[in-house]
Amino acid sequence: MGNTESEWKEQLKNFSDVKIKLNDEVSIESKDLFQVLRVKEIMKAFGRGFDFDTALSLLDEDCFLDVLEIKDFSGKSIKRQLVLKGRVIGTKGKMKKIIEKYCDVKIAIYGKTISIIGKWDRVRLAKKAIEMLLHGAMHITVYRFLEKQKR
Repeated sequence: MGNTESEWKEQLKNFSDVKIKLNDEVSIESKDLFQVLRVKEIMKAFGRGFDFDTALSLLDEDCFLDVLEIKDFSGKSIKRQLVLKGRVIGTKGKMKKIIEKYCDVKIAIYGKTISIIGKWDRVRLAKKAIEMLLHGAMHITVYRFLEKQKR
């Protein structure tokens, strides 16, 4: 199930050449700046609600994380933010699963953000579909858009 702090720090060290210190702040050290940036992205993904294995996929240089702020589409209204999150999730998670399947990405909806992990072009496609929903497009319209992109 869930990894303890020491387990995930050890797993992360096995995948990269970094030193991680956790106190009130996170300190990441490495000779390779790219490794530091990747580890920061992994920790950001983990903090956005992705499971550890999905977050670790960011060690692959072809994988990227994109985070959408729901308030950019809803304004400050908490009620509107909940409605928009619900639109992206769909009934029983169906819309979220469709986007993940068609785009071959992982999506985490957590707090006031919607995050996407996957290959760059696939993340871009998923982001477009999510933005369509956040702007009020009907679910069937987004589904047809994804079908068209699949061909």
